[in-house]
Amino acid sequence: MAGHIPGRVAMVSLHTSPLDTPGVGDAGGLNVYVWELAHRLGGRGVEVDVFTRRRDPGTPEVVIVGDGVRVVQVAAGPAAPVAKEELPGLVDEFAQRVLDRADRGRTWDLVHSHYWLSGLAGLVLADRLAVPLVHTMHTMARVKNANRADDHLLEPDIRETGETTIVSRADVLTANTADEAEELIKHYGARQEQIAIVPPGVDLETFHPCDQIQSRERYGVGLRHKIVLFVGRLQPLKAPDVLIDAVAELVGRRPDLREQLKLIIIGSPSGPQSTWADALPDAIRDHGLENQIIVRPHSPRPELFRWYCVADIVGVPSYNESFGLVALEAEACGRPVVATDVGGLRYAVKDGETGILVRGHDPVLWADALEKLLDDPDRARELGRNGALHAARFSWDNTAAASLSAYGRALLSA
Repeated sequence: MAGHIPGRVAMVSLHTSPLDTPGVGDAGGLNVYVWELAHRLGGRGVEVDVFTRRRDPGTPEVVIVGDGVRVVQVAAGPAAPVAKEELPGLVDEFAQRVLDRADRGRTWDLVHSHYWLSGLAGLVLADRLAVPLVHTMHTMARVKNANRADDHLLEPDIRETGETTIVSRADVLTANTADEAEELIKHYGARQEQIAIVPPGVDLETFHPCDQIQSRERYGVGLRHKIVLFVGRLQPLKAPDVLIDAVAELVGRRPDLREQLKLIIIGSPSGPQSTWADALPDAIRDHGLENQIIVRPHSPRPELFRWYCVADIVGVPSYNESFGLVALEAEACGRPVVATDVGGLRYAVKDGETGILVRGHDPVLWADALEKLLDDPDRARELGRNGALHAARFSWDNTAAASLSAYGRALLSA
């Protein structure tokens, strides 16, 4: 790859900024991915301009966030939040504003877009700048639709069409796992030689094995309590309601757990069904679990680390995940994970070694998995120790190295 490393990359994250706090609105694992990758590339001497749509007139146009790394707020549409379903209409304006910078002398060797909206802008940029396009899906409409619950909204046709166009024209597609690569081929007709496997990482400096007693004392959590933790956006896809129902099932069959078991839910509403989260308190009350379940707003990452440390088990009941960053963060902190047997969670969680994978979302099956670990703390600690070793293999430096290899392939093929 020598001689084929880009000097400057235009990274596109149109709909959400890496400056946003994960867990709020549309900010999540993608934001962490863009932030970490940009910084690791900057540390390797690659200049990175991250382009995102301006949503706050009070934010500076250019924010320098590290050596060679800038976040550029692009004026496209109002400087205010815009519903995601309206963002496709702003793609061309967004791309033109970025091209205006090229006309003023700013150039890039490669475009790396994240998510389908960014990919549509990335196609315009790569074509006009005559540079390669590397695209990372993060999630795919056809995969989400195939794994959704009956009451979940379908992803719109415009997204499926957009993703198909991106796949047909991108020089390189990066996939988190081999399974995701197969989904790109199966659902979108991607070519095997077009795909590079680039596993995401985990911030091992922030998330690492920790002292549970100290963390519980800091947050006033009793040592006798058995804590299940959920971290994520409060939306149907992430399915915190599955854990609520599982806890109801568990205390129903085990009255002895009613005083000990606590479910802590950390996150904020997100997406077109953001009002969905409004029903969670009613579900908690209907189950009579007001004393067992605590719902907290999003937490900054250093604080989130401490909440992982508080937990006995971390639950990840998502209907689909391209990888499952929460699962990796929890494992890095030495916590066993109970997760859905789907998508990238099969890679983030090693069933029977670092946690338990549950088929589907039946609350009875989830209660069974939680009960198994809550009743065997020695086994839970063993899974946690294994999880910390497993997570240590996933560093963002490795992600950056794999990304640079993908960039080299794109530059060679251009």
